Amino acid sequence: MTLNDGNLVETLDAAQATMGERLGGFTPEVGLILGSGLGPLADRIEDPSFVPFGEVPGMGVSTASGHVGRFVAGMLGGKRVLAMQGRLHGYEGYTAQEVAFPVWLMERLGARTLVTTNAAGAINESYRVGEFCIMADQLNFTGRNPITGTAPDAMAPRFFSMLDAYDPELRALAHRVADELSIPVQEGVYLGLLGPSFETPAEIRMFRKWGADTVAMSVCEEVIAARHGGMRVLGISLVSNMACGVEGASPSDEEVHEVGEARQEDFCCLIEGILEQL
Repeated sequence: MTLNDGNLVETLDAAQATMGERLGGFTPEVGLILGSGLGPLADRIEDPSFVPFGEVPGMGVSTASGHVGRFVAGMLGGKRVLAMQGRLHGYEGYTAQEVAFPVWLMERLGARTLVTTNAAGAINESYRVGEFCIMADQLNFTGRNPITGTAPDAMAPRFFSMLDAYDPELRALAHRVADELSIPVQEGVYLGLLGPSFETPAEIRMFRKWGADTVAMSVCEEVIAARHGGMRVLGISLVSNMACGVEGASPSDEEVHEVGEARQEDFCCLIEGILEQL
């Protein structure tokens, strides 16, 4: 079923029915989106059920490197989670609503909390590669918003506040767990772009003046959809590289995945620790 604004609600109904059948009535508490280099966390989910994106009505398939492109449902950190092992991006050719679609689906299936993760470049020169950054706020520079059109207005009010889009209590919890595990974390403003080209040094200098600390090519549309649906949101980036021009950096996709692999264990411990205390 091809997704468009005219059939968004109908397609969500079909996707919800399909997932209900495939998961046997499993009701997630938490939706979890695993970004570039971070997908192996899904391998720790207990008693997993797998549903490839392409088998869900309205869902696109993931074409990004390292993104498996499936839902994984089960227990993680003592919570019922529905994880996306990989995500959809605008740079793959998907519309804002197609990127947001799985978030709306998670909310419909019962998830009231969204934990979204990604790999990001550091604009803030005090950050170091391999650190984690808790998202305090976002700058949506994709030029898109999934709530445009008529269908989302039928699902929830069209106009809604983005104050504390990243839940303060969840951010405090993430800091507390990181401290307990002796995992260094930062907190800052995330800027999302459409991609797929990395940013220019001039753009990075501009973004720094805007107040951005990290930058990547995902998350913003997901968070807007989650807040539209009333979900609480926690966002965590792995600083996989310094942004273009910072300390002479010239980012590459290979670097992103290498850092993700190197920081996999701490990432898994951090997310599981947060889930255990939710």
